Amino acid sequence: MNIMHRTDFHHQLIDALEKHAQPLGRTGNDYDTLIQAIRGRSEGKNLVLLGEATHGTAEFYRIRAEVTKQLITEEGFDAIAVEADWPDAYRVNRFVSGCSDDSDADAALSDFQRFPTWMWRNTEVQAFIKWLHDYNEGRAGFKGQMSQLGQMESVGFYGLDLYSMTSSMEAVLAYLNKIDPAEAAAARVRYACFGQFINDPQAYGYAIASGKWDSCEQEVITQLIRLQQKSRLYVERDGAFAGNEYFSAQQNAELVKNAEEYYRAMFRGRPNTWNLRDRHMFETLEKLAVHLGTRLGREARIVVWAHNSHLGNAPATDMGRRGEINIGQLVSEKYGDRGLRIGFSTSRGTVTAASDWDGPAESKIINAPLRGSYEEIFSQLGKKCFYLDLGVRNEAVAMLEEERLQRAIGVIYRPETERMSHYFHTSLPRQFDLMIHIDETEAITPLPTRIHERPGEMDETYPSGF
Repeated sequence: MNIMHRTDFHHQLIDALEKHAQPLGRTGNDYDTLIQAIRGRSEGKNLVLLGEATHGTAEFYRIRAEVTKQLITEEGFDAIAVEADWPDAYRVNRFVSGCSDDSDADAALSDFQRFPTWMWRNTEVQAFIKWLHDYNEGRAGFKGQMSQLGQMESVGFYGLDLYSMTSSMEAVLAYLNKIDPAEAAAARVRYACFGQFINDPQAYGYAIASGKWDSCEQEVITQLIRLQQKSRLYVERDGAFAGNEYFSAQQNAELVKNAEEYYRAMFRGRPNTWNLRDRHMFETLEKLAVHLGTRLGREARIVVWAHNSHLGNAPATDMGRRGEINIGQLVSEKYGDRGLRIGFSTSRGTVTAASDWDGPAESKIINAPLRGSYEEIFSQLGKKCFYLDLGVRNEAVAMLEEERLQRAIGVIYRPETERMSHYFHTSLPRQFDLMIHIDETEAITPLPTRIHERPGEMDETYPSGF
């Protein structure tokens, strides 16, 4: 395409976007039209995937929270599953379900000690967790509505990720100590296989790769099988939170098994480790859906919060060409049109991120978008806050199918190497069903650290940190 034709195409694209992009209000804080559009698109959907273009943008968290509230109260969704470690999120789940000793949302979030703590210990998540707790607590007052929506159980909050190998081992042992002390002793022996690496999974992976340590694969598989073999007995002993506590213990044991494999694979590099992680998150989502569905007596409906890179359709991006899969792709393959993928983007503003792994949270200025990127195109619209339904066939969507650069900021943001670290090619209409753009955004506000922060277990997404 020559320069003149390219210029004409550009102007036509901007005109088409101006015509079809739906405004979010003059300030970007009026989400009513967006929520109504998503509610309309969520009919018949079991999974609504809400992404984010960064791990540190206040508006992304706020919009996800507002949309999720409506999906819970008006559409009867049953749970939120997030890109977080299972045991840390499960403490929140106990709080919102009225089954913990935590006095408030801040306390419930205090198990998020691993870098990056601000991802879940921030003011937007705190406000949502308080709302969810109050909603569940008031379900007696909403009894008729709850019954009509089919929400016979508290709406839960769960983690999908697999970086909590050590704390998941501790959670398995704590559960068994309460319910089966003899089996707890046997589990302690199995997990002792990790030796001095029990608190340092990365060092364990390196020791395996260098031939200096024997794999603990069989021990963690055996522990998971033992839990499964005694499931009926344990569920009967669970008490007030019957079934849920056993399910959480089983998920922790499953996580230990998958994390052990992940850290063994880490020194072989991508795409293997990325695929292990996203497959674990998808399988956790599947198991959660089955568990909730069994308790509800119908198919569960779940909202998922994670980065765009996990929830978009991988084959539409550079990821797919590298042989990488993600949750969004696996949801599409298994659930088809029963899943809805929603992406987010921003062009400028500030973002909470670190400069290095395990570094402090900083409010960083976001670079102006690269020329020709989706973000640069969107920034030229008169509408600075809008959403675009990519499932509707019109000239704007057709013109967006051509691959362009898209920005992805994780927990690390390095403006000096932005093109290499934070951009990839994608075809937006193949990647998402709906796109939300807030042109200028603000950094998320972290909550004060309540306890000493644990070092993060560096993953294969370094330095981008998706």
